[in-house]
Amino acid sequence: MFSWLARIVSACLRPVRWYARMNKDDVDDTSSIEDTLLWYKDLEKHSCGEFSYAVVQANEIIEDHSQVETGSDAMFIGVYDGHGGPEASRFISDHLFHHLMRIARDNGTISEDILRGAVSATEDGFLTFVRRSYGIKPLMAAMGSCCLAGVIWKGTLYLANLGDSRAVIGSVDRSNKIVAEQLTREHNASKEEVRRELRSLHPEDSQIVVMKHGTWRIKGIIQVSRSIGDAYLKRPEFSLDPSFPRFHLPEPIRRPVLTAEPSICSRVLQPNDKFLIFASDGLWEHLTNKEAAEIVHNNPRTGIARRLLKAALNEAARKREMRYKDLQKVEKGIRRFFHDDITVVVVFIDHELVGKNVAVPELSIRGFADTVGPSNFKVVRD
Repeated sequence: MFSWLARIVSACLRPVRWYARMNKDDVDDTSSIEDTLLWYKDLEKHSCGEFSYAVVQANEIIEDHSQVETGSDAMFIGVYDGHGGPEASRFISDHLFHHLMRIARDNGTISEDILRGAVSATEDGFLTFVRRSYGIKPLMAAMGSCCLAGVIWKGTLYLANLGDSRAVIGSVDRSNKIVAEQLTREHNASKEEVRRELRSLHPEDSQIVVMKHGTWRIKGIIQVSRSIGDAYLKRPEFSLDPSFPRFHLPEPIRRPVLTAEPSICSRVLQPNDKFLIFASDGLWEHLTNKEAAEIVHNNPRTGIARRLLKAALNEAARKREMRYKDLQKVEKGIRRFFHDDITVVVVFIDHELVGKNVAVPELSIRGFADTVGPSNFKVVRD
């Protein structure tokens, strides 16, 4: 869909010309029952390797949106875990990458500041969207999304993160064993460091973080401390009245409770860095970084994102003393009591391809929720 930085600095996206649906889940290895809520793209090429992509739905309307954009010299990965509805995550999927291209074109490069600027522009755009919608749909103010975005360009990985999605890199040590390293910081009130940060920022508010239903929550409502959206916790004009008890605050906020300032980092990829795992928190509720990395390292590339999803779903079923084949029978909506919507993208890095002019299809893949059914993948080729 783009010839990345070459076109990033000189042209806009061309119109979409070809679409294909994501594959539905095939017969499971251990069961003849099909998981109709799982979609995947088993293996595609990017400029310095291959990637695998999978999504499973749990909510009645899936709140995860995601995208992979590839070109001849770069790659973009986005995982957007929405809450309160799909509107914020859908907005990020529609706008973040375009803002990144616009700002990169204006500056002629990719950097941490460029990525930060794209996130900020997306937040500003969504809050403007909320303001325009607030009069007829006030609950738009309660919709938000985590945002994990990665760019691989010229052998360097750039990451931006808001919320509790996670990026993990798998590297081999001198004994050829896989080592999992978490690259992103999670902004979740379950973390002591996040609670300390919030209390230091709001010393006058004894209720800034409270334990509710066995979980630490900001203002007793939300777990993540950074997000796109959630306007009612950022701007007093978007406060919701008692007719929305789930989101009503006893006292209007005087200053933002949440922030859209991302954690940003970059890393020059080394020869021993073999793959990256980008995933929403639903995966990490059931698999550790090490477990996920070992699954990727010890199995074939084709279908590896789907394999990770199924490992998490097997663990979710086990925790409820069920088998995965029984979980597969549970419908969306009810399925949320067992696990969250989960998005996984595994990116393999083949260092011998870095910097070479490799023939790679310009490809855009989106995981999204449409108006007539559950999550689909849209594949766009030029």
